[in-house]
Amino acid sequence: MQVRRKVRNLVLKTLYEVDCSAHPIEEVLSRHLEEENLSEDAISFSRHLLYGVINHRAELDKLIQEHAPEWPVEQMALIDRNILRMAILELTTTGETPLKVAINEAVELAKIYGSDSAPRFINGVLGALATKNADLLVPPTPKGTTRSGE
Repeated sequence: MQVRRKVRNLVLKTLYEVDCSAHPIEEVLSRHLEEENLSEDAISFSRHLLYGVINHRAELDKLIQEHAPEWPVEQMALIDRNILRMAILELTTTGETPLKVAINEAVELAKIYGSDSAPRFINGVLGALATKNADLLVPPTPKGTTRSGE
């Protein structure tokens, strides 16, 4: 399994457990990280995704609600909501993941963990966001370069 895909799986599991059980975030993440053999870059990416979702939940949920108005965020399945949060965070903050890759990765997570209709739902919400709010998306950084200030 690709490293970033493994990290997305790990972060999704962590978010789900924290949402369901209210276990301490760092404790859950540490336990999941112990189960994997990840590089420092992968661990850093996992922390970025996890804490980005946690710290920007309100803004992420607002974007989800704008692009799925018929589905109140608080009534969405926990898995779907967290997959969308992770994908939107990646698209709007890092510039490391191309749009198509982020959407595909989110759809793949939905196929594994979501209901039968989850992949189409996730694809639709992210596609609508990409179409209607292209100005929010951070363009991918060419390989071998970094953004100023990073």
